[in-house]
Amino acid sequence: MRSVPDKRRSLSFYERRVFPWLNDKLGASPELNRIRAEALATAHGLVIEIGFGSGANLPHYPSAVTSIVALDPNDGMHDLGAPRIRASRIPVLSLIGKAESLPLPDRRFDTAVSTLTLCTVSDPTRVLMELRRVLREDGRLILVEHGLSDEPGVARWQHRLNRLQNVVACGCNLNRAIVDLVESCGFQFEALRRFYVPQIPRTHGWITVGTARPVS
Repeated sequence: MRSVPDKRRSLSFYERRVFPWLNDKLGASPELNRIRAEALATAHGLVIEIGFGSGANLPHYPSAVTSIVALDPNDGMHDLGAPRIRASRIPVLSLIGKAESLPLPDRRFDTAVSTLTLCTVSDPTRVLMELRRVLREDGRLILVEHGLSDEPGVARWQHRLNRLQNVVACGCNLNRAIVDLVESCGFQFEALRRFYVPQIPRTHGWITVGTARPVS
């Protein structure tokens, strides 16, 4: 008798082995690396990075960063990132977990970092509230996120493609309004840029880069 394929097992293999590799390749373009480096230039002190992935940000952290807590829910991403962590000049504590419930104390971190992560988390509002909780009063949130375009025609296509994107990119969404999300969760932007990344389709390449502080 022929065995029936286990769809859950196939999905797990894709999420843990195929998607981490694919995500690493797609996120390694020279332009995205330049954007990462510029955005992270102001990071300092103790850093919490959610959606750490394979550690693509590690080479771009400045010397002012003393240590990093790296959180990601995908153990396949952790496996892929292990060589970068071992080679890092900055101490990194790697944790497997969800950003919706950070296993971390209040007011502990100088910098929070989210790069290409708010698109994928199940509850972005809860994630941002958690980041606000663990940041010091004078801490800063650094963002590099893709999301809903300001251009109506592009936004319409983002809504149309979103269900497919959810499937092939393990829950990634094209149509989250990043600035509105951040500001609604008690952050105020100090620096903000929004633009299309060259050589990436506009539906996927509308990027928000910013630094925001928690406000009362």
